[in-house]
Amino acid sequence: MRYWLMKSEPDEVSFDDVLAAPAQTVAWFGVRNYQARNFMRDAMQVGDGILFYHSSCAVPGVAGIAEVVSGPYPDASQFDSGGKYFDPKATPAQPRWISVDVQAKEKGRYLPLAEMRAMPALEDMVLLQKGSRLSISPVTSAQWNTIVDFIRTTP
Repeated sequence: MRYWLMKSEPDEVSFDDVLAAPAQTVAWFGVRNYQARNFMRDAMQVGDGILFYHSSCAVPGVAGIAEVVSGPYPDASQFDSGGKYFDPKATPAQPRWISVDVQAKEKGRYLPLAEMRAMPALEDMVLLQKGSRLSISPVTSAQWNTIVDFIRTTP
């Protein structure tokens, strides 16, 4: 089992949106970075843990815990010529971009980025490295446990 941090802008898809979705499951779409795509395509497996991270918002941070519940498949948004994720070089026969389905598992205490930066156990986390902008990044089991323990505590 692996662990991942996956960023979503809450005005596009928030953790609450996933909780409200049928079966609390959504397709992770719109990834347009090759390294993040490769993580989904080549490394993610059903059952992997996800730290659902709200980015590009007033208080970025981990909003909940989710799980990968499907294998990779072509991201339908790459074929929508009127959509913001359209890719004219992608075809159904040769898709360029990947989706996986994620399911919300647990919402607890919100962990803001500023608090993450203050946690010594997270100092090596990819998200916290200077210049890191990946929308999907691997998380170690120690980092996962630190964050999950925080989320599960009451303020």
